[in-house]
Amino acid sequence: MSKTINADGAIAKYWSFTGKNNVDEYHFTIVPIRYTDIYKQLETIDKAHKGILKFLNLTPDTIIFKRFFCSDLHNQYSEIKKFITENEESCAISLISQPSYPPAKIAMWAYHISDRKHALRKTKDNFSLQLERKTLSHFWDTNFIYPGKNSTYAQTAEILSNYKSLLKKRNMTVSENVIRTWFFIQNIDLNYKEFVEARRKFLEENGLTPQTHFIASTGVGGTGIDIRAIVSMDAYSISGLKKEQIKFLSDPEHISPTYIYGVTFERGTVVKYHERNHILISGTASINNKGEIVYPNDILKQFEHTLENIQLLLKQAGSDFDNVCVFITYVRDPSDASLIYAQMNRKFGNTPFLVVVAPVCRPGWLVEIECRAICVADNPGLPEF
Repeated sequence: MSKTINADGAIAKYWSFTGKNNVDEYHFTIVPIRYTDIYKQLETIDKAHKGILKFLNLTPDTIIFKRFFCSDLHNQYSEIKKFITENEESCAISLISQPSYPPAKIAMWAYHISDRKHALRKTKDNFSLQLERKTLSHFWDTNFIYPGKNSTYAQTAEILSNYKSLLKKRNMTVSENVIRTWFFIQNIDLNYKEFVEARRKFLEENGLTPQTHFIASTGVGGTGIDIRAIVSMDAYSISGLKKEQIKFLSDPEHISPTYIYGVTFERGTVVKYHERNHILISGTASINNKGEIVYPNDILKQFEHTLENIQLLLKQAGSDFDNVCVFITYVRDPSDASLIYAQMNRKFGNTPFLVVVAPVCRPGWLVEIECRAICVADNPGLPEF
C-alpha cells in the first residue's frame, strides 16, 4: 500500500508491506516545501514523520534507517547533529550533500520495521545499527570516510579495509555477507577512475571477480560529513545468511555486465526469505548491452530507457514496479530536476521517491535511478524475515 500525505509544510509519501509472519515494513520519503532554515526544516520533517507514524499506528521504536539528503552538509552539519542529539533515535543515520527537488535544505528517506508479536532487538553504535532477527542479524553501517589521505584511491582503499576489519569482528566477510553499498564521491567526473581502481583491487583480493559475483551498489556524486573526505560509503550486510537466499540479477541481452566497461558491481540482488523477497536494484542508467550510453544529451529518453532497464531487472526477480517501495533518482543538471520530478510523479504517484542533484559516474549519463522492492514469496526452508 502506498499513499501521499500533504503534511503541514512538506510532501510525505509512504509505502507498506504487510507480512504473513506479522512483520511489516515501511518506507517513507519527506521533503519540506516551505523555505526556512535547516533546523526548522528538520522540525517540519520530524512533525510529518511522527504524523505518518500516528496515522499508521506505528511506534517510534520501529525506525531502522534514515538518510538525510542535504543542500549544503558542510555548513548544516552542526545544526543537523544538534537535532539528532536532541531527538535521539535508535536507528542508523546517513548524511549526504545531494540537494533535493522540490528545493529544500534537507529531505529524508526512512525505513521502519514493525513486528506485531515481538519487540525489535536493536543495538545502535554511533551512526550504525544492528537488528537481530532469530538466526539473522542485519547491519546498516553509514558515513564511512577516511579524510586522512588526500587521494581518492587511498581514501577508498582505507574505507574498504576498515569496513573489512569491522566485518571480521562480526565473523562476517565481504564476499558472503555484504548485500548493498553506496559510494558518494566528490567531483565524481575527476575522481571516479581512481575510486573504481581501488574498489576493483579490493574486491579481487577478497574473492569478488567476474567469475564469482560482486555487490549491488550505487556510485554517484556527493559530499559526506567531512569536506576533506573525497569518498563516503554506506553499507548493508546480513550475518547468518544461507547461500540459497541470494540471487544476483542480470539481463546481458539488454544491459551489459558492469565489468565489460571496467567497473565492479551487481545490477541487482534478491535476498530471499521464507515469506518475502527483498529486491535491491543498483543505481541504473540508460545503458545498452555493450556498455554504451543510450540517447546522449536527451534526458527524457534516458529516463525512459533507465526505467525499461530497471523493469527488466525486476522481471528477473519475479517482480515489477508495483512492488517497488522506494526510488532514489539522481540527476546531473539541477535544471533537469523539476522535469524528472514531474515524470516520477506522473508514473509512480504515491510510491515514495526522491529526486536529488548528483552527477552520475559518466558525464554523459544525465539521470540514474536506484530502487528497492518487496514482494510476497513462498520459499520453504529459508529463514523468515
